Amino acid sequence: MDNYSLIIIKFVLGMLCLILQINLLGKGNLAPTSAIDQVQNYVLGGIIGGIIYNSDISVLEFIMVLLIWTLIVFLVKFAKDHNAWVRRIIDGRPQILIQNGQLLVENCMRAGITANDLMFRLRGHGIYEVSKVKSGILEQNGQLVIIENDEDNVRFPLINDGQINVDVMELIHHDEQWVYEQIHKAGYNGIEDIYLGEYINGNLILIPYPKI
Repeated sequence: MDNYSLIIIKFVLGMLCLILQINLLGKGNLAPTSAIDQVQNYVLGGIIGGIIYNSDISVLEFIMVLLIWTLIVFLVKFAKDHNAWVRRIIDGRPQILIQNGQLLVENCMRAGITANDLMFRLRGHGIYEVSKVKSGILEQNGQLVIIENDEDNVRFPLINDGQINVDVMELIHHDEQWVYEQIHKAGYNGIEDIYLGEYINGNLILIPYPKI
């Protein structure tokens, strides 16, 4: 088999692997929401780009590498989706940088956000004073979510994938017991039944998982 045929076969296999990952893991990987998602895309691109032109690596070896990487990515995603501790270790958690107009310098330094970077991001939101910010939350993908003093609604979900966002609890001045009470009042057995929970105008809007 000549080199051109080998390259074509590897390229087709790489595309099939990419399509397989998109269908198994969802289209969210095309627009990564966390650093690990971005790294997964880089590694897959490196595998395909680095091996496709290497004639010393056979098609079978190429297939094995693609399958092993796809399996690793699938296991990581499964673990993140079903275990809050694993998700926190891999993706980290949103960090509150500004709370009630007060800048939490330790959190900024822990997140690697300089004063210049923070003010640049605030200016991008049309804000020029920290005191005008009710809360500023740094998400896992590095985006800064801003809630101004004249806004009532929290722009960050209270419940994600059956898990409570503890940091948001501090912003709405409620505890976990209140969340569980709202879930039971809505007729659900527990938080594991909730796909998404949004805090809007003082109310918890719940979107459950579909019943099987």
